Amino acid sequence: MKSPTSNQKKNSISFYIISLCFVFFVVILYGEDFGCILSQSTLKLQEPEEEKPDQILSLQTEQEKDLVVPFAVERGEKECNLFSGSWVYDEETRPLYQEEECPYIQPQLTCQAYGRPDKGYLHWRWQPHDCDLPSFNATFMLEKLRGKRLMFIGDSLNRGQFVSLVCLLHRSIPENSKSMTTNGSLTIFRAKDYNATIEFFWAPFLVESNSDDAIVHRVRDRIVRVGSINKHARHWKGIDIVVFNTYLWWMTGQKIRILRGSFDSENKNITEMVTEDAYRLAVRRMMRWVEQNMDPKTNRVFFATMSPCHERSAEWGGEAGGNCYGETTPIMDPNFWGSCSRKSIMSLVGNLFSGRKMPVTILNITQLSNYRKDAHTSIYKKQWNKLTAEQLANPKSYSDCVHWCLPGLQDTWNELLYAKLFFP
Repeated sequence: MKSPTSNQKKNSISFYIISLCFVFFVVILYGEDFGCILSQSTLKLQEPEEEKPDQILSLQTEQEKDLVVPFAVERGEKECNLFSGSWVYDEETRPLYQEEECPYIQPQLTCQAYGRPDKGYLHWRWQPHDCDLPSFNATFMLEKLRGKRLMFIGDSLNRGQFVSLVCLLHRSIPENSKSMTTNGSLTIFRAKDYNATIEFFWAPFLVESNSDDAIVHRVRDRIVRVGSINKHARHWKGIDIVVFNTYLWWMTGQKIRILRGSFDSENKNITEMVTEDAYRLAVRRMMRWVEQNMDPKTNRVFFATMSPCHERSAEWGGEAGGNCYGETTPIMDPNFWGSCSRKSIMSLVGNLFSGRKMPVTILNITQLSNYRKDAHTSIYKKQWNKLTAEQLANPKSYSDCVHWCLPGLQDTWNELLYAKLFFP
């Protein structure tokens, strides 16, 4: 075997030097990308720590922080937790509209029309501790939504937020340039001059269930198909901005009934599953659809956390056996957390949306809404069923401590949505 010549040795050394220089050049040029790849690999190897309920107040993925989207118009100089603050009584700027001025509010939410005697609940403004919420500007929002679809997907609480946003926007639109139509589970408000729509889709579990009829859905024995979402999602294609919520309908106990197979089958295979496990599967199915159908460069995804109830006044120092009926002021204890807000679900939400390739902005309405025992519809709403003499004699027995009067608390939810959408 011949020994390599001096020229061959020189050529070999030159090749290695050139190769090293090329690698060095690539690392310099694409070092940031390599860093991202390595950091993502490290993240995948680490098991995520369980989020505490209060930690979700400031939850924001690194992807969301770095994301620049067409809807963003300004970045603040410092970060501020919009969801940490207190309620301030304000008669100058509250309410943002009058009940009688918005024809789109359902009779289940028009508290003044159904005889609520006090108006203090209309005048509370949310004040974050370290910053101010941007003032809601309907014309500005409509311009930014020009040619786009914004859809709320979820239950009646999400529908309340949808109606609230329509009420905040509709006065800036000429009468002959707006419309509201409902077809089954889908309700659409059109701002024709802007070629924009604000929409609501009834899907209380997000995935398919036996409660999917938009009119007849008051069922006690709730059954869910946690892996089936296409029945609903075919109506969602093409949306630009989406606000999901799901919580209230899951709270039937520690377990929930799960259907394996189709609702059309004669012999239904139904089993029980721990509520948190079923909830996790349903939200993961939702996220799979989002990641397959939405683009982080052009779309925005929001998820609203639990809307609390106020069924036990003893929890905030009231009389035993009472609830939200007769309450006229917020709870001032900053650490208050009601029993109907499951901390296990709150922690679950934090983990489910962390590290996703499609960023999800969490609207953490839970803690700030927990303070508002005064803002529920209580007895001041249209009653679906005729009240008995016993109920009439005891208003607490039929008081609705789940839904909220409009105008009211849900207008603040939309101020937070507005802030997160346009001032991230």
